[in-house]
Amino acid sequence: MPTYVRTDKCDGCKGQDKTACMYICPHDLMKLDKDGSETGHAMKAYNQEPEQCWECYSCVKICPQNAIEVRHYADIVPLGASVQPLRGSDSIMWTIKFRNGNMKRFKFPIRTTPEGSIEPYAGKPKPNMADIDKPGFFTMTSLKGDKSQLIRL
Repeated sequence: MPTYVRTDKCDGCKGQDKTACMYICPHDLMKLDKDGSETGHAMKAYNQEPEQCWECYSCVKICPQNAIEVRHYADIVPLGASVQPLRGSDSIMWTIKFRNGNMKRFKFPIRTTPEGSIEPYAGKPKPNMADIDKPGFFTMTSLKGDKSQLIRL
């Protein structure tokens, strides 16, 4: 189910040009209504195309005001319940609030590494351009030009 912004909690990331949810949304769906002409709520973020939402929860997790919520599927969270994450420096605490008032919390560690520290090709062999003409390795029939230009070392 798509995300929605609780306008009573959203502060538009204090009037910056780009809100946190706008920055993080991989589908570029979040938008800031600066003057209130689109939603009736000035300086509040909103999901401009809810039907296009990927449900990745990126905006929900990054919102500093916890103003973005998601309507969950009934097989995960019962009808009428709500889920809200609270991101810390080393973990995310998910709070499920059931419609009868009960609450459950789940804490999961954040599995990140420092930016730029990953070596994606570590332990992998260097490419050998002589192998590119071998049958089954790569189909060259539709490509024109110098084959050595396919991989630049």
